[in-house]
Formats: sequence, structure tokens, C-alpha cells
Amino acid sequence: MSATTLVGRPAIPVAPSVAEARAATRRVARTFAIACRLLPRQVRDDVYLLYLVFRTLDDLVDDCRPEAADRVDAATAWAHGRRAARTPEIALLESLSARHPIPRSAFADFCAGMRQDIARATFASEQDLDRYCYRVAGTVGVVMTAILGARDPARATPAAAALGMAMQRTNILRDIDEDAARGRVYLARETIARHGSPTPGRRAELLREQIARADVLYDRGLAGVPELRQGRRAIAAAGAMYREILREIERGGYGAEPGRPAVSRPRKLAVAAWAAGRA
Repeated sequence: MSATTLVGRPAIPVAPSVAEARAATRRVARTFAIACRLLPRQVRDDVYLLYLVFRTLDDLVDDCRPEAADRVDAATAWAHGRRAARTPEIALLESLSARHPIPRSAFADFCAGMRQDIARATFASEQDLDRYCYRVAGTVGVVMTAILGARDPARATPAAAALGMAMQRTNILRDIDEDAARGRVYLARETIARHGSPTPGRRAELLREQIARADVLYDRGLAGVPELRQGRRAIAAAGAMYREILREIERGGYGAEPGRPAVSRPRKLAVAAWAAGRA
């Protein structure tokens, strides 16, 4: 992300281009990039740009970058309608909000989730974890719905939030070992107390329970796809590909071996084609 500097004036952030956003998506979110190819041309570029806003803030926080808190604070100020520092994210959000009814309250909730990550928050209960999953991922679905449009927002918006939450819970289960190596635990303490520490070979029951919770959210989220005005095939494909990670965990013996379960590209493409066809 670049900035233009004029003599005697502060640097003015320049919003990343669509090409930069598209390249970033393909580099760090290969599954989502596959789904984006199914989006209608008239909204595809804006989806890339929106995803880059969320992904940039998330990566800054995850990487513990020194500027992370200030960038999240700027995004929070924008979400609440206050004067915000001119970061690249703000430049993109202002551009997107000129074309779409971006729900700022959802973006404020996303920023609250980022602050939880900065504080390395833990979760006592499944309800606490659900709240976090809504903030960091359910909100992405809500904002995405504003870009794609909805026939019945009262039905589409809660479904979009549920799909995002399902994906976040999938991330948590997929990354248990990687997160543990970084000193992070995203599972609820009450769940660990009930099933024991999720070490390889000893977490089958915990994973079965957590997969069932995620599957309920996927059912709820994918049921709302027909309410979208545009992008139904893309969102159905994205949800199905991500859900397949849960099936990969099951095929791998529910964490019998350490590591990050991964769905092969041919399998992803087959699942995406099936889901898009049904949508």
C-alpha cells in the first residue's frame, strides 16, 4: 500500500488498486479467490477491495504489527462516523460506501473483534466464542451482503452472519496446532474443561462436538443464499469449500495426528462446482 508525498505536506494514503486487491486475495485466501471467480463482473472488483480491508486489518493484528492498534482505531472512528486518520483502509471504505450501503455498525463490531485479538482475549463459554466469531467473521458476511444485495434483508443478513461464524469456527478447528504453537487458544474454556486439552490423538470428542456446532451454522448460513440478489453461486461455493475442511478433519481421524488439515485443490473445485450448480 503506497502513499504520495508532497513537499511540505503529510503523506496522503492512496487506496490500493483492484489489481493489488485481487493479487492479495489470490495469495492469502486461495479458497475465497476460487469463489470470487463466480461473482458477477459488476460486483467482483468491489468484493476484492472489501476483502482487502478486512484482511489487512486482520493481518496487522495477527502479526502484532506496531501500527495495528492505530489502524484499527481509525477504522473504528470511521465506523462511528467520526473523523478518522487517512489510512489506506479508510480510503477504500469511503470509496466503497459511495457505491454501496455499507453497514457501519457491523464494521464497528468487526473492529471490536480486532481489539479482542490485540488484547489476546480468551473465551469462557461457547456464547463468548460465538460473540467473537460474529465480530471477526459474521460481520464480514453482513457487509458482503450489503454489496451483493438481498431480496429480504431480514432473512439474508442473519444467514450471512451465521455463514461467517461457521467459517471462523472452521478456522479455529483447522488451526488448533498452529495457534497452540503461538500460545493462542480460541476454544472456550468450558469446552476444554469438559473434554480435556485438545492434544493430538486425544481430541476426537471435542472435535465432534465443535464440528456439529459449525455444521448447524453452515446449514443456517447456506439456507440464506437464495435471498441474495447477486453472487449466489459464489457464496454457495465458498461456504461448501470451507465446510469441506470439517469433512477433511473427520476423514483424518478427528485430529489423530498433529497438523493443519487441508482440502486438495481438485476436491475444492469439485465441491465448488457442485455447490454452484445447486445454487
